[in-house]
Amino acid sequence: MAVKTAAFMAAGIGSRLCDSLKLKPKGFLNIGDGPIIERSVRVLLEYGIGKILLGTGYKSGFYEELERRYAEVICVNNSGYEETGSFYTLYNMREHITEDFLLLESDLLYEKHAVSFLQEDCAENIVLASGWTHSGDEFYIEVDESLFLVRMSKNRDELNSVYGELVGISKISYGAFGALCRWAEANVELARKRDYEFALNSIARDVPIAIKKIDDLLWVEIDDESHLQRARNNIYPKIKEKEHEHAG
Repeated sequence: MAVKTAAFMAAGIGSRLCDSLKLKPKGFLNIGDGPIIERSVRVLLEYGIGKILLGTGYKSGFYEELERRYAEVICVNNSGYEETGSFYTLYNMREHITEDFLLLESDLLYEKHAVSFLQEDCAENIVLASGWTHSGDEFYIEVDESLFLVRMSKNRDELNSVYGELVGISKISYGAFGALCRWAEANVELARKRDYEFALNSIARDVPIAIKKIDDLLWVEIDDESHLQRARNNIYPKIKEKEHEHAG
């Protein structure tokens, strides 16, 4: 079922990319023909998203300029971004989230198929997974026998088995978002400090969250300089080649 709203986690400092981020946030890393966040915005518009929320913090002025250029973009600033995790950035957007939505991270470079895949799937709640990237910063996913989320963790020893890697693009129903907000209100301090993955783990027993995997998906989350080089030299050229083939 296609959704019409998207929400980006875009508040973080990106401390492992100090050399590349002295003057801008991670979403404004230039790869190919422009900032990766703007590429995401254009992809979302192409697939029917009409409302794009940016949860901002660090150097938020860059995102506010994007808001001025795209009528569909709305910035929601998390003024406490230095002391809070990504879940609080999402929770901070609760007055603007009024329907099902796509949840994305601002530091992702990915092929368009990731979005079209989620938009075409009828499941209400989906966390997108991929095969192995060997990036050195993997977020692993454990599923049950029906391929629903059991737990996600960067420490694979915490999981009984590993089904795939978290991509950082999910489809969240308004009902599931309500469950996340109720969890936050019952666990105020924990909710302020934790990332959204922890929050999804916390509601997974009560809210079925499907894990859908695209084994050969082209994507990279850019957390450090090695990821940035991999994005520029490997992933982006392959994405452009694939897009050119499909256009032809």
